[in-house]
Amino acid sequence: MSGGPTTVWLPAGRHLDLAAVAGDDGFLFEREGVGLAATGLDRKVAATDASRLVASLGPDAMAVGALPFRRAELGWLAVPELIVRRRADGAVSATTTDGRAPLRLLEAVLGRAADRDRQEEPDAFSLTSSMSHADWRHLVEAATKEIDNGHFDKVVLAREVEVMANRPIVLGPVIDRLRALYPSCTTFAVDGFVGASPELLVSRVGHDVRSHPLAGTVARSGDPEVDRRVAEGLLASAKDRAEHRLVVEAVAEVLAAACDELIVPPAPSIVSLRNVVHLGTEISGRLRHPSPSALELALALHPTPAVGGTPTDVAVTYLDDEEGLDRGRYAGPVGWVDGHGDGEWVVGIRSADIDGARARLRAGVGIVAGSDAEAELAETQLKLQALLSAVVRP
Repeated sequence: MSGGPTTVWLPAGRHLDLAAVAGDDGFLFEREGVGLAATGLDRKVAATDASRLVASLGPDAMAVGALPFRRAELGWLAVPELIVRRRADGAVSATTTDGRAPLRLLEAVLGRAADRDRQEEPDAFSLTSSMSHADWRHLVEAATKEIDNGHFDKVVLAREVEVMANRPIVLGPVIDRLRALYPSCTTFAVDGFVGASPELLVSRVGHDVRSHPLAGTVARSGDPEVDRRVAEGLLASAKDRAEHRLVVEAVAEVLAAACDELIVPPAPSIVSLRNVVHLGTEISGRLRHPSPSALELALALHPTPAVGGTPTDVAVTYLDDEEGLDRGRYAGPVGWVDGHGDGEWVVGIRSADIDGARARLRAGVGIVAGSDAEAELAETQLKLQALLSAVVRP
């Protein structure tokens, strides 16, 4: 059967796990139970010509995916055959883009998910770092010298840890643990790339636009009084405030060029996660007409100084030459855009690439003037722990 998009609403009260809809080869994008899952991702479209891509979608279709960190690499999105959305009020809709009956296709997808749930999880693991601690500290010290010499203001260096398991890593339980550990983050999964991102790159609903950049991090202790003092210290830290300001100014500059009105708070606020505390600034605005799509805005913003550095081109060139790491989709935009141009994109951090029994986890830290190599190493360990606690279950 062929035809245009068809949407139905599921009966009220029916429980539906979006991760089960996405399965191992679909797309998941969810925060606090709200979001979407999509399957049937065979139709690929290039993300580079964003305006033409959005115009080709039609009002009820969307493109979804995870784009590479490096802009020079060709990024692809998928146009799903089945899209399942859950709204904040709990209502769930299912849309097919080719005229097929949504409920029939959804039941077939959920039947396959039940078979996957019977897979046995691994119970033995080995961990290998791509770079020794000593070499990592030397890398940070070298970058700090480049900053002191005026070559750039900030660069974000990433570390990678490889996990090898005795059996294929089962994606569903990893997602369940991420949702439980980091409920305020956006849990995502696409083609083996999975994570729980705390950072909103950009969202667009009509003419309303938002971004919530993060920069500046300290560890939490678990003691409320100690954590209160830690947060106060982060807010008072001249180094962390300067690092954060670089990110906010860069994001605001891009959004201001597309907005009639832009609200940028004068000071950051605290964003608390399970094991760390970040500085964050929630930026909001009103886009002028005609408005760029969410995808166009994401491509204009990426990479922000939160994941690349500043000046961006100089910092990213330094990463190409010195980091010694293929980031792939790590720290790239992850999200969706629909035929209206609306959409939401997060930064693909706190993430892992899972392929069979192998998982590659990466974590980055912002290096600025005054950065301490030992402290930056400790911060990468904290951030890596976010995914290790979900992937490694001995």
